[in-house]
Amino acid sequence: MNTIQALISEVATARKEYLAQIQSVTETQAGWKPSDDGWSITDITEHLFWAEQGALCGMWKTILAIRDGSIPKTYESPHKEMPIEKIIDLTWQSKEKVPAVAAPRLGGSLAFWSASLFSLQGILESFGAELQEDELRVLAHPHPISGPLDFQQRIEFLRFHIERHGQQVSALIENIKNK
Repeated sequence: MNTIQALISEVATARKEYLAQIQSVTETQAGWKPSDDGWSITDITEHLFWAEQGALCGMWKTILAIRDGSIPKTYESPHKEMPIEKIIDLTWQSKEKVPAVAAPRLGGSLAFWSASLFSLQGILESFGAELQEDELRVLAHPHPISGPLDFQQRIEFLRFHIERHGQQVSALIENIKNK
């Protein structure tokens, strides 16, 4: 298994674990918010979809633009070769404001957003088949909070992001059970 396949496998595992975690949550439970400005499980799942869809679109556009010479290929970054967890520690506040493009905005059912999030794995795998090993450390499009990330860090972020929100969902599920 090459590095790209390993990274994509890690995202697949995080995605499966997240979806398994919310599988038995009812639609009523999924819509419960801990506060007026808090997010429900449905909101979190919708957010995960929008964030990943945008990241995949951005990565694909960027690698094609690099290959056709529309944008320069560069490896230099203040986060060069750092794992995504270290970058998050350096660049994120304790509670970040979600970029508008990744904010939950349509509403709907947990079932819809779960299926939508699941569908992104195939797109990620298609992108992984397009990406070459020697392109992993080339800079991709910047993250709205963390700034410059290479393609490896961008894929690592997908896993990290699902896991992070999985922890939030665990807390929400515990809260729902104790209500």
